[in-house]
Amino acid sequence: MMETVFTPWQSLGGGALIGIASVMLMGFAGRIMGATGILAGFMQPASKEDWAWRAAVLAGMVSGPLAVMLFTGQMPAVEVPVTPVMIVVGALLVGVGVTFSSGCTSGHGVCGMARLSPRSIAATATFMLATTVTVFVLRHVIGA
Repeated sequence: MMETVFTPWQSLGGGALIGIASVMLMGFAGRIMGATGILAGFMQPASKEDWAWRAAVLAGMVSGPLAVMLFTGQMPAVEVPVTPVMIVVGALLVGVGVTFSSGCTSGHGVCGMARLSPRSIAATATFMLATTVTVFVLRHVIGA
């Protein structure tokens, strides 16, 4: 059975950094920090300036593990206990969900909830319910 490691300090630190980055992006650029929206705009930018800030955010997301390595001396451990086929299926399902909910967990859950957006509250409640059901089925029904 898969064990979830309880990491309150790392989680608090990561959440604080995400929150600060979201507030800074909204305050300085007037933009919402939703990962899929940032990526979509990076792929089809409206202008050079629009592309530049999106590229900077994406570079920060990708370089995170390197920053961990600088502080700890080792790359963060990443365990993916599923097959590549399951990863592709999961990615496709996430893509469909992002399309139907007009945003991702970062856009709705972090930024939309902070703005008290009814659409984001509904989307985040749906994400959380789906996650709860998925974890329950995987761990207690299937026993993965």
